[in-house]
Amino acid sequence: MDEPPAANRLGDYLQARRALVTPEQVGLPTTGNRRVTGLRREEVSMLAGISLDYYLRLERGRDSHPSAQVLGSLARVLQLDDVETEYLVGLGAGHPRPRRSRRPEQRVPARLHQLLAALEVPAFVEGRTFDVLASNAVARAFSPRLVPGHNRLRSLLLDAEERAFQDDWERATVDAIASFRHVVGDDVTDTRAVELVGELSVASARFRSVWARHDVRPLTGNSTVVHHPAVGTMHLHRDKLPVDDVVLVVYYPDADSDDAEKIRLLATLAADEGASLRRPLHRPPG
Repeated sequence: MDEPPAANRLGDYLQARRALVTPEQVGLPTTGNRRVTGLRREEVSMLAGISLDYYLRLERGRDSHPSAQVLGSLARVLQLDDVETEYLVGLGAGHPRPRRSRRPEQRVPARLHQLLAALEVPAFVEGRTFDVLASNAVARAFSPRLVPGHNRLRSLLLDAEERAFQDDWERATVDAIASFRHVVGDDVTDTRAVELVGELSVASARFRSVWARHDVRPLTGNSTVVHHPAVGTMHLHRDKLPVDDVVLVVYYPDADSDDAEKIRLLATLAADEGASLRRPLHRPPG
């Protein structure tokens, strides 16, 4: 997944995270001229209690199997949370990777299709690489990009309408890219993930910038604000629920709120559109 020829994933991660920690955050003075905004290599090695020579070997890929104690010290210095620390430990494990292949196609269980049809709020099913696999009529009225065949990450980064739809597009891109990395990691064996990262790296400067930070976190339930062209601004909750090997995503409002009324309006519009599509064409008597 856009990795360098030397496959120095651990070193890349250490460099990226080091650049995000300021001296002030770790209690170091900032006097004198600094050519880097984050921590220097010697500062990381000092704070972690390891030699500068050993830390340089880690960043340059000359040693990719540090001990758990060393990784724990680096995680502390780089102020990694539990998810990021787990990711760092995984990079340091150095497991051999199988040859790249295309994963089997993900399928939506029949019961999820039934659930989607029964829900009166926007709901859709997404795959491992954020492809939309199925959606209900309310979701398609909520956003025309929630149609099977679309990719949520591609839409977010490359579709101007999706950018206008999101109240805080920059925050949404950070969260989505960090969640994508949490799901796929640096799995260069997944052809679909590699293709998507390659496409977005070429087409989106925003993706290149955020991807280089190596943020990693799960995207779980939270709240979001969107601007719908027909019903206006909505404050909604969003939950992502794993079902087998896919994820059910549901948007829903607070009960008895203005947002709930707007969702009901979207459901009515979706039902009317569905009825018009099912209605036979009127043919005048010949």
